Amino acid sequence: MSRIFDAYAAYYDLLYQDKDYEAEANFVRGLLSKYSAEMGNKLLELGCGTGRHAEIFSRMGYAVHGIDLSEAMVNAAGSRKYSDCLVEPIYTVGDVRSIRLEKLFNVVISLFHVASYQTSNLDLKNMFLTVAEHLHPGGIFIFDCWYGPGVLTDLPKNRVKKMISEEFEVTRIANPTIYPNSNLVDVGFNVEVVEKATRKVSHIAEIHKMRYLFKPEIDYLLGEVGLRCIEVLEWMTDRQAGLETWTAVFVIKKEDF
Repeated sequence: MSRIFDAYAAYYDLLYQDKDYEAEANFVRGLLSKYSAEMGNKLLELGCGTGRHAEIFSRMGYAVHGIDLSEAMVNAAGSRKYSDCLVEPIYTVGDVRSIRLEKLFNVVISLFHVASYQTSNLDLKNMFLTVAEHLHPGGIFIFDCWYGPGVLTDLPKNRVKKMISEEFEVTRIANPTIYPNSNLVDVGFNVEVVEKATRKVSHIAEIHKMRYLFKPEIDYLLGEVGLRCIEVLEWMTDRQAGLETWTAVFVIKKEDF
């Protein structure tokens, strides 16, 4: 997975420049306020990418520590110019399944389907164990994922996305292959990059293996590590997750023993 995102990192922000990170961070903050997770400002982000969410949470007053498996992504996040942040984010290269920072946080978040990249039960359980090891008792964990009922209602389709910056023209073609007996989708990405100044063309071919998840299996794996689901919503709305929900957001609490 690291090598996939290392190749992708240079064009990641361009491909997702239309993604409303500010609105997403505000949505998550609303959930944190709803569940009284504002007793402290220490926030751990698992799968921080190029630091777009971390930057916004830092401006909100959180002391953010971001983790990502891709060194290129972490370098991009670290080179971001931060303003209006009381505490600039800290970034560490690490695996969300195994990293141990030896400190606790009030909030853990993992956004943009990091959980769906955990394609085995052991992978997902180990990610949840990382959360449990870093979260204060009573703290809140929020993550999103591909939601099984929605994925199977509206099956993955071929998609084309093209973005243009001052330097590059990037075209990405996504071709999904679904494996219903494994709850997995192989998303084949073919990326063409044109340097506008020289018209030099390069290509990146990747396969992102994604798992769509169901609440009962998540409940079981959470229970194994002392975490409990308290709400499942459709991403960016206040509606309960259902058959039309492709991306769900899970609100999790660490048991306060």
